[in-house]
Amino acid sequence: MNARLRVLVVDDHPLFRFGLCTVLAAEPTIEVVGEAANGRDAVSAARAFEPDVVVMDLHLPDIDGIEATRQIVNERRDTGIVVLTMFDDTESVFAAMRAGARGYLLKGSGQEEIVRAVHAVGRGEAIFGPDIANRVIGFFNTGPATSDPVFPELTSREREVLALIADGESNSTIARRLSLSPKTVRNHVSSIFTKLHVADRAQAIVRARKAGLGDQ
Repeated sequence: MNARLRVLVVDDHPLFRFGLCTVLAAEPTIEVVGEAANGRDAVSAARAFEPDVVVMDLHLPDIDGIEATRQIVNERRDTGIVVLTMFDDTESVFAAMRAGARGYLLKGSGQEEIVRAVHAVGRGEAIFGPDIANRVIGFFNTGPATSDPVFPELTSREREVLALIADGESNSTIARRLSLSPKTVRNHVSSIFTKLHVADRAQAIVRARKAGLGDQ
């Protein structure tokens, strides 16, 4: 490989982002061309820097990593996305794949594994961490559920949050009911609004109740 891979790093935690940039920049075959702390900036940075690979967190403060992935891939088909996240649920994995991600690793993966994934996706390959690969294989071995969940674009946790929104619960009540922090609930609500293309809570309630969630 003569030219170095151009990589954009997206993560909302400054220390983790700094550490990841440092690890990647130490590789002679990789050039870190930019970084972003939220989904909107990630889309803008991908447009400006034209990276070969984006290392993408899913939990971001405005538009989430899945939506940011979808927008980047729609604009730049030749840019590969490696998801690097704490989310290991099946819904998140397949939502990321549907959005166009070609790699999926969990935070806690070793440095060599992350670097290998960046190189693989840069070559146009698909790659998954061992835990994620086992989950994907298990899904296809057992087959999908007999009925699709409502709003399949949402994660299972987001559907829980939406059901409580449909019941008229406030964010603080949802946080207590699900043992989540208020900030996490706010992030889930923002992600739900983005994925369902609704502007506010009232529109989300209408869509949720039409789908059978919440008090009818």
